[in-house]
Amino acid sequence: MLFGRDRRKLHRILVVDDEPLVAFDNEHFLVHAGYTVVATVGNLDHAQAEMRRTPIDLVVADVNLGGARDGIRVAEAAHARGIAVLFVTGHCPPDAVHLANGCLAKPYSQRDLLTAIDAIDAVLRDARPPALPRGFALFQRPITERDEDAAA
Repeated sequence: MLFGRDRRKLHRILVVDDEPLVAFDNEHFLVHAGYTVVATVGNLDHAQAEMRRTPIDLVVADVNLGGARDGIRVAEAAHARGIAVLFVTGHCPPDAVHLANGCLAKPYSQRDLLTAIDAIDAVLRDARPPALPRGFALFQRPITERDEDAAA
């Protein structure tokens, strides 16, 4: 925060990961970094319920939830609501990059997670992103329904 003003667009984060230790570490770190973690959930149904119930700016989602590629369905639901998505996964799904703003390869450090979120935030603000961490791909910002409504 510079001179009392937080310029970030991303404040409220939903963490979706079925590995409890990873999910807890991400939640704890993001809260200490100044974000509001609205919920930490481990499956598609809970993620969709949170997106319906709570304002969310960013979903940080593993692709493989419970052995299925349900993280892609989480991204589809977020994309439909105009919510930014960061995949955190062992292998970024090339068939789903149009749904996400970026992909961070597991394993990653907390610093890399924060830098990846900062990069997505910068792109959403039409600012220059910071130097990207190794294992992170920043995608062209997907067009969302909110964008289409604003253009009309």
